[in-house]
Amino acid sequence: MEKPVIQVKDLYKIYMIGTNKVRALNGVDFSIRKGEFCCIVGTSGSGKSTLLNMMAGLEKPTKGQIIIAGEHIEKKNESQLVNFRQAHVGFIFQSYNLMQNMTAIENVAMPLTFQGVSKAEREARAIKMLKLVGLKKYMKHRPGQMSGGQQQRVGIARALVVNPEIVFADEPTGNLDSNTTMEVLRLIQKISHEQNQTMVMVTHDNHLASFGDRIIHISDGKILKIEDNRERAEKNAAEAEAAKEKPVEAAADETAETKPGGTASAETAETKPQEPEIPQIVVPEYDPMKIAAEKEKKEEDNPAGEAKGMTEYTGGEHNEENS
Repeated sequence: MEKPVIQVKDLYKIYMIGTNKVRALNGVDFSIRKGEFCCIVGTSGSGKSTLLNMMAGLEKPTKGQIIIAGEHIEKKNESQLVNFRQAHVGFIFQSYNLMQNMTAIENVAMPLTFQGVSKAEREARAIKMLKLVGLKKYMKHRPGQMSGGQQQRVGIARALVVNPEIVFADEPTGNLDSNTTMEVLRLIQKISHEQNQTMVMVTHDNHLASFGDRIIHISDGKILKIEDNRERAEKNAAEAEAAKEKPVEAAADETAETKPGGTASAETAETKPQEPEIPQIVVPEYDPMKIAAEKEKKEEDNPAGEAKGMTEYTGGEHNEENS
């Protein structure tokens, strides 16, 4: 059997409120295989977003092991984590986190800038990813000229452009209507299966989770059960495909086709935009994905933001009996 690309072992995240311990994660164990579309589902406060942040190296665990692509990320310092994320991890965010003054090509190419990739290669890889997500006609549009579904497709392309080991998605359809939600979800599922891309999605919605190959149910910081959902996921995908009334490229259009210089709700005369200039940015150890993830981090899954006077527990090894 293929070795797991993600292994989580005996994972704890504990915060202190006065003398009381709050367990955001309370002894979590699971693994995820290469090419698997795995959904972590739970209600607000269940610990799902905290778990995602742990796996992405955005937070340090109180205790336990997180092995990603064969590396123990819980042992890495911040500088090492920055380099690890840039090389191995892609992120899809609920609120897209696109640069408003950049075109789709420039937004998708940005992570490659921080890897030192040449301008020509950045642009070529960004174009390839935008075609993959059905945005061939929208490469030179800026976020304000695109609908929410189109912007999220740009976000997916940006996550994939670095050829990551794993893509983490935190409520990626949370800002979309029901029809667009299904289009984006089918796209994520399709990319996972056709590109053998490991995807880990966090959601509160059991129906959305039912499109995953495996479903990890979490509550109060503990794993309740792990479902092998491949058969049901294939059935859901087939039913959704049958109900689809337009192809991927048309689905990206969603409404009337937008033109550069216009808006997503009003059609304007066709104009030929200037070729985008992808900037050369050199910022030592700058991690834009971490900044965006921290911005989007949910209050309900991070007890540190909920209670005044709460601090991270630093008492060393966790003793279950004495806690």
